[in-house]
Amino acid sequence: MTTSLTAAGPPFGSAGAARRARLAVSLVFAVHGAVGGTFASRIPWIKDHLHLSPGQLGLALVMPAIGSSLAMPLAGRVVHRFGGRAAVAGLLSLCCLALALPVLAPSLPVLCLFLLTFGATAGMSDVAMNAQGVEIEQRLGRSIMSGLHGMWSAGGLVAAGVAILAAHWDFDPRAQVGVTAFVLLALAQPVCGALPDLRAPEQTEAPPRFALPPRSSLVIGLVGFCAVFAEGASMDWSGVYLRDVTGASPTVAAAAYTAFSLTMAVSRLAGDAAIRRLGAVRAARLSGAIATAGGLLVVVADRPALAVPGFALIGVGVAVVVPLAFAAAGRTGGNPSQAIAGVATVTYTSGLIAPAIIGGLAQATSLTASFGVVTALTAALMLSAGALRRAEQRTPGNVTTPEPKKAFEKNTPAI
Repeated sequence: MTTSLTAAGPPFGSAGAARRARLAVSLVFAVHGAVGGTFASRIPWIKDHLHLSPGQLGLALVMPAIGSSLAMPLAGRVVHRFGGRAAVAGLLSLCCLALALPVLAPSLPVLCLFLLTFGATAGMSDVAMNAQGVEIEQRLGRSIMSGLHGMWSAGGLVAAGVAILAAHWDFDPRAQVGVTAFVLLALAQPVCGALPDLRAPEQTEAPPRFALPPRSSLVIGLVGFCAVFAEGASMDWSGVYLRDVTGASPTVAAAAYTAFSLTMAVSRLAGDAAIRRLGAVRAARLSGAIATAGGLLVVVADRPALAVPGFALIGVGVAVVVPLAFAAAGRTGGNPSQAIAGVATVTYTSGLIAPAIIGGLAQATSLTASFGVVTALTAALMLSAGALRRAEQRTPGNVTTPEPKKAFEKNTPAI
């Protein structure tokens, strides 16, 4: 039986150490989000460059999710062996390097291989940095996970903006992505170096090389599944919905995605205050109610003026649920990295299948009926929020390990 890092760790030795640790992990999330935003912004160019059909592009875009799902169970072993700081630094560096691969692919098979690699590095670094975030949150004794995921969203939005400017200036996408990957890699080194060096106690048994998700994380993962399904459906289909169902212009249709992304980013950045005030379970139930109201608005919308606010409300509603799911998973006992990997695997699967299910339902019935299913899943968040109760636990005051507090502070370098 493994022992979590949290059980062995004291609170921070000083306010300065706490601030440095929180800033460092926030910047790690921003760098990881920038990697994802850069890749997403160059998907249209990749499609045109390789002359891919919609079906071929869809096949290629499945590969990152498959790579992530296959590699994430390995992350617990990496974190245990090398420690949190080194694991995040190494895996995030590989993720930055892998960002440059897809735009260099000469054919669809090579693109699929490159995207499989990119997804594997992104997924493993995702698990490692979330485990680090959960550990720092527990030592601080207050919620920070929503803000960390907000930094991820903000990093993605900034990177996508840079890519849009590069496209406007006709900058070669291969050069732009290569330069971006190099800059992010350079930023990752000092940022990761400033993370606290969290390690499991020496007597802790190493997790398996390929660890299956524990059962406790699967229930929490189902809560994340509902949120990510609504997120993926809205991100991929909001523009089509506005155009085909409400008759919106292309400009207004594009505004639906922007409204969804911005409200999600802002809600995540502000979400920790709500979580501290309401608690994880009440915050998740309120989130489900807001997302359900947005879904109902989308379903009944016959004009863009109703649908755009509806998608914005869905973004607000699902914003904090996944951060809460990761926080709860990290407190389920055993190995936090393994539990987080389990939740991440379930949520990644949801993001993978959501767009396809929405498309299939729309083909069989209508887009309106498809978003009726999305609304039902957001309503399920209100009923299943109790699974996130572990995210309300506070462990810093219950630490019994006699390790001196200053030991953690001296392992937290300045940025």
